[in-house]
This record gives sequence, C-alpha cells and structure tokens, in this order.
Amino acid sequence: MENVEYKAIVEGLLFASGDTGVTIKQLSKIIEVNPSTIEYLIEELKFDYEHTDRGFMIMRSNETFHLTTKPQHNEYFQKLFENPRMNKMSQAALETLAIIAYQQPITRTEIEDIRGVKSDRSVQTLLARSLIQEVGRKDTIGRPVLFSTSKDFLTYFGLSSIDELPPLPEAIEDNDLDQEADLFFEKFGHMSESE
Repeated sequence: MENVEYKAIVEGLLFASGDTGVTIKQLSKIIEVNPSTIEYLIEELKFDYEHTDRGFMIMRSNETFHLTTKPQHNEYFQKLFENPRMNKMSQAALETLAIIAYQQPITRTEIEDIRGVKSDRSVQTLLARSLIQEVGRKDTIGRPVLFSTSKDFLTYFGLSSIDELPPLPEAIEDNDLDQEADLFFEKFGHMSESE
C-alpha cells in the first residue's frame, strides 16, 4: 500500500476517533505498520494542514492525537452553534430526556417500556450532548447501564438542582408518558424540533 493511502487512513481514523482521539500505538496496531511510520504520516498530515487552505489541524494532548478545527476559524463555529436550529432536539429526544429526568436512574429498556418504542438514537443524542450520563449498572440479569441527567442538563435548562423540575401530579402513573412529557415540554418545549 502506498504511503498516500496510509496517510488517508490515518486522517480518517483521526476524524473517526472524535473527541477521544487516538494514540500512535493504536494507529500502528490498526493499520499494522510500525509506530515510526505513523509518526512520519502524522507529521506529513500536519504539514499539509499548515501549508494548504484546510480547515483542520492535528492537536496532541499527552500521547493522544486529535483532528480539530483551526482556532482562527472559531468565530464561524460560534455562529453555527448560535443558530437556534442547531440547539433544537426532536420530540423523541425530549421525551426520552423527560423520562430520564423524572425516573432516574433508569435503564434503556425501562425507557423503551415507558415510551413503547426503541430509544437507542435518542439516548445516543442525549449522551452526545452531555445532557445525560451513565451512572453505573443495574443489579439484574445482563447488568444494564443506568442513565441519569448530568450537570450539563441542569445548566442547559437553567436549574440549580433536579428538585426544580416541575412536579408531577400525584395521580400520575409511572408509565403515563404523555402527561410526563407534556409537563416537560411546557417548560422546555421551545427547544423541540429536530434531533
């Protein structure tokens, strides 16, 4: 395989590793080339990004490499994320978030039992936005992951604690999704649109 191909693979792996990043050792094992070759390819990529009109750069943090945007373009990224449509979530994601907020800690299966539909995508969206977090595993068969809301959830919705959520009516059943979600949307519904 040509060095050019290896370089493209390294670039793709850096991109795919996202915020986690990737080490030379990991890249070397995945591509099956020696670490010095990986170091050389990363240096080549760095040179490419610095000497051409590209929107990326390679950042090193300890032994981990990240593909990131250039700091001189930050004002444009701020505009992108200030766009109200970027901050909106789907009704499915908000329903899932409401269930987690009121029933935490809760497993994905328990969320799906309440919603009556698969919730993988919504849970992944909420994890990606850091609105929920994994808080352990339930002591049952399969030891499923338990989810709860995060500190970012409180900040995002302007709450100082989970106790500030609108109270549920005493008569509400745990699985009465419509009432539960409606209460949540009443306070936070302006964010509901697309995931």
